[in-house]
Amino acid sequence: MTRILLTDDHEILRAGLKLFIDDLVPHAVVDEAWDGDSALEKIMENEYQLIILDVNMPNTDSFALVNNIINIRPDAKILMFSMNAEEVYAKRYLQLGAKGYVSKTASATELGNAINVVLKNGRYISPALNEVFTEEVLGEKTNNPFDKLSSRELEIVQYLVSGNSVGAICNTVNLHSSTVGTYKARIFEKLGCKNVIEVNRLARIYNIIPQT
Repeated sequence: MTRILLTDDHEILRAGLKLFIDDLVPHAVVDEAWDGDSALEKIMENEYQLIILDVNMPNTDSFALVNNIINIRPDAKILMFSMNAEEVYAKRYLQLGAKGYVSKTASATELGNAINVVLKNGRYISPALNEVFTEEVLGEKTNNPFDKLSSRELEIVQYLVSGNSVGAICNTVNLHSSTVGTYKARIFEKLGCKNVIEVNRLARIYNIIPQT
């Protein structure tokens, strides 16, 4: 029996994706989670042949979530499913141990291919991302300034460009205000920006801001 965990905070998206998986993987058992805590609870209770994770969920550090899943289930097959810029975020999750990264704008064919590849213990890299990797190896791609950021800094950037205050970010990621302030200063320094407005502008240029 194939058991799959689908984690996304949007109920309608989960419902649609569950129907898609039912057609793609007959007789699969599909469980649902809506944030990091509910996902970890399910993962500790059950062994899954595939875990599909949304990147942006309330009160969830998705980088830490992937780390925690790998610690609990070292052989976990994780497929990230996101609207975030693939060329920036996919590399981070693949390095953490995810088996693949697919955009929510991908076609049904590509999504189905990604699911099948990861289920068979392969690593899914989209044609677009493979091209980016090739360009980087050949030295043909312009450096993306957001590649300089750590995973935590990249997470803080997401909150900043979404209009969250330092106080709101502290509550979400459970860090002291001085710590978030330090991360914010490092982000400005690494990106060569003076304020959040400039970070926001740069994020739009490099498609860092998740589409809605």
